[in-house]
Amino acid sequence: KKFREQEQLFPVEGVKMVEELLKEAHQAIKKLYAVKEWEFIHKQSIPSDIAICVIEDFELQKISSQKTPQQVIALVELPKINIKTQIFNGVTIVLDHIQDPGNLGTIIRTCDWFGIKNIICSPDTVDVFNAKVVQSAMGSILRVNVFYTALTDFLSKHADFPVYAAVLNGISIHEASIASNCFIVIGNESVGISDEILALTNQCITIPKHGKAESLNAAIATSIILSVVKK
Repeated sequence: KKFREQEQLFPVEGVKMVEELLKEAHQAIKKLYAVKEWEFIHKQSIPSDIAICVIEDFELQKISSQKTPQQVIALVELPKINIKTQIFNGVTIVLDHIQDPGNLGTIIRTCDWFGIKNIICSPDTVDVFNAKVVQSAMGSILRVNVFYTALTDFLSKHADFPVYAAVLNGISIHEASIASNCFIVIGNESVGISDEILALTNQCITIPKHGKAESLNAAIATSIILSVVKK
């Protein structure tokens, strides 16, 4: 994290992810570390302004966060976004204390799928540039803005937008009338949404339950809610 903040770069690992970045956001890539085989196949398609360092398999193993590294690592510029100047239109997802990296990565991909541009996270939500989050989010990590801020202050400042909280005992998402410009809060996987956030909520919404499962994880809940809201 210290290196990331100093250099304003984060690593993206794996053939599929790096190839997606080369197609869609090559201007964000500052350097590639790749084994000979990968470099040989792709050298014609790599823009000249991207530095490429050819390394051995054992060197890739040393710098990779994965147990089985996949031929190439890209160093990518951190997105230059500012919550103070961002305009929030449409549906914005708000995450309260989401701890699981896979959940956050999947939520980012889900938001990308449904055209959601912004996610607001509490400061104690898992780091968006955690290697597992990046791996789960794939190319969506550069298409969806992820901000970290104190949620109570943020929601209070944007009080003109209704806030909907996903809980276990609210009104059915099929019956609720969700505004086109709004915040939808998804809570922690085990303890749900904090009381101070619930106090700022206009309406509690629920995914109707038909079986015996106790709950849904945050990523699945987000997917179901957005599939209804964005239909």
